[in-house]
Amino acid sequence: MMKKYFLLVFLALAALIVSCGKTPVSDPVEKEDEETATPSTPATPSEPKDYTIKVISYNIRVPSNETNPDNNWPVRKPGTPAMLLAQKPTVFGLQEAVTEQINYIVENVPGYSYYGVGRDNGKPIPGASGEIMAIFWDNKQVEAVDWGTFWLSETPDRVSLGWDAACRRTATWGIFLHKESGRKFFYVNTHLDHKGATARKEGLKLIVSKIAELNTEKLPVILTGDFNVKPTDASVEVLRGTLQDARVVAPVTDTDNTYNAWTAKGKSIIDYIWFSGFDGILYYHTLRDAYGGVSLISDHYPVSAGLLLRG
Repeated sequence: MMKKYFLLVFLALAALIVSCGKTPVSDPVEKEDEETATPSTPATPSEPKDYTIKVISYNIRVPSNETNPDNNWPVRKPGTPAMLLAQKPTVFGLQEAVTEQINYIVENVPGYSYYGVGRDNGKPIPGASGEIMAIFWDNKQVEAVDWGTFWLSETPDRVSLGWDAACRRTATWGIFLHKESGRKFFYVNTHLDHKGATARKEGLKLIVSKIAELNTEKLPVILTGDFNVKPTDASVEVLRGTLQDARVVAPVTDTDNTYNAWTAKGKSIIDYIWFSGFDGILYYHTLRDAYGGVSLISDHYPVSAGLLLRG
């Protein structure tokens, strides 16, 4: 009997020792979660990147019999593709261009597309009649979303002569998507009349009105052209409320004459790049270098500007 008693006491003590030494075990699923879980880290926003939209305005000068035969188009024409290939603009606008010259650019400057119609009949090449205010764009950098033409006149939606103008005048416009940044911009290219003061003044007023009408998304705007007036002319004042003159506001710029009249020094500033809505401007340049062995590629120097888009 005593042996049974000691045996029961021994077993009770052993059970108590085992029970006291036992460590609670966590649920295996919960334990795994604790080991693999990591603190949540908020995603770091990517830094905004600046992209340069390089724009050129270029009065190419129609083919004509010049006083100096070296200035005739067949002699000077290699200079135009040489300039464009060296400058590599994102977009550029031509003034005074005709079918022959546009076809020459298409053949010798690969990678660009263009839009433009003849100012005298509103038809594209090969049926275009008269000068074409063409806009070209680099297909790798941008995509054309929409485009069109209006006449600088009281009836802008049809072929027409405006006010006191000596010639029919047009403005070509386009909406472009910059592929890398994903942002769009609105571009207008024009050539104001060389004689009609009223036509120049009213033409610029119409352009400002058309930009407001067509640019429904309030995109950044570029306006290029040969205005046939100096910067101090009263007709330019209509632009100052909504646009900036690249020549004036660029941190790197010049005051060179753009109409050279076939002389190195030039005669006056009448070619322009105006803009609004961009995130900045890097430079403005009057392109006075010789290109393709041609000292004067036109009776106007091309002008360029680097505009910033932040994507």
